[in-house]
Amino acid sequence: MNPPRQYDVVSIGETMIRYSPVGSERLEQARRFEVHIGGSESNTLAGLSRLGMATCWISRLTNNAIGRMVSGAIAAHGVDTQWVQWTESDRVGAYYFEPGFDSRPSEVIYDRAHSAFSNLQPSHVPNQPLQHAKVLHLTGISLALGDGVRRSLAEAQSIASKTGAKLSFDFNYRAKLWSMAEARTHCSESMEKSDIVFIALRDACEWLEITERISEESVFARLIARRAKGTTVMTLGAHGAMASDGRRTVRVGTTPVEGVGRLGAGDAFSAGFLFGWLKGWEIESSLQWANAAAQNKLTTPGDLPWFTLPELERSIAGNSANRLNR
Repeated sequence: MNPPRQYDVVSIGETMIRYSPVGSERLEQARRFEVHIGGSESNTLAGLSRLGMATCWISRLTNNAIGRMVSGAIAAHGVDTQWVQWTESDRVGAYYFEPGFDSRPSEVIYDRAHSAFSNLQPSHVPNQPLQHAKVLHLTGISLALGDGVRRSLAEAQSIASKTGAKLSFDFNYRAKLWSMAEARTHCSESMEKSDIVFIALRDACEWLEITERISEESVFARLIARRAKGTTVMTLGAHGAMASDGRRTVRVGTTPVEGVGRLGAGDAFSAGFLFGWLKGWEIESSLQWANAAAQNKLTTPGDLPWFTLPELERSIAGNSANRLNR
């Protein structure tokens, strides 16, 4: 019998079908749609896998052509999907994405109620991959999907922690899934006690209930003060990101990219940072890889990343994006 596979990162989450109008049409006028798959956790795992990390995705899918399409698309990036829980009932969740233009913001419409993943229960959580993981990566999106999912994630944390796995948590707030008050209730323990956390500046301000105008550095200082340990990462949009390892704080800027695929960029950022973090690099280097991963993701459509390790190495080294490699 082969020994159990060792994983750098294991994650649990829902991946959905994403429908977007072709071209610049609005949802209301669209008669044709592009089809992609997207889920924060699987996006991050795909990025890590493409950088050479051993990854595993745990989820629950309906056993039909749509569920198999989702699983196959993730597995194509090298992510181990053998621990997906299959069901003959329920449905695969979906969402509709209308890209914004000029002053009109982008719009997301969810169609994920009663999905297979939303009915995840602790009994569905497999032991083996969690017992052989270096890191368990979770997000606030999954915590927003109900008590059953929350109890399942707590069970996963319990299993993983017994063998010394580190916990990574991406706050990833979605206002259409729950209120910030609910997010505070259910995310605060993970935010305060995880070994590494990711959060956007705007979400940090709301989570910390900061109402006055203060500097980004002051927001980050308050964020660190709420953390019991570990590494803290706060993204600043077009202004880069900040990170602290508990000993010191650094800030790294970013170069604006004229992107074609905004969705999934934050997950690519997390993948790039976790890659460096797992390698034991200094936080400056991890932030550089995170920025490079996010910038590359912005250049490709869909939710999943398609970068390679050499591409990100060239980006960090400063090679021109317009240079022809042949």
